[in-house]
Amino acid sequence: MHQGLDDEDRSVALRLLEIGFLPGERVRVIAHGYPGHDPLAVRVGHTTFALRRHEAALVQVRHIEQSESAA
Repeated sequence: MHQGLDDEDRSVALRLLEIGFLPGERVRVIAHGYPGHDPLAVRVGHTTFALRRHEAALVQVRHIEQSESAA
């Protein structure tokens, strides 16, 4: 979880953990809204979530190269 979050962001980050945004879990953005690209459709495992951009900003990700994801 990000350090230095205010109470509202900490609450959102905790909720994201509770619904499956866990360390090591693969996350994929599959669509975004129009106009403004809000919300984002994000897939974790077999579940799709709609996240506002400020919620998605609380999710820390690491880009995985195609060859890495096949392993």
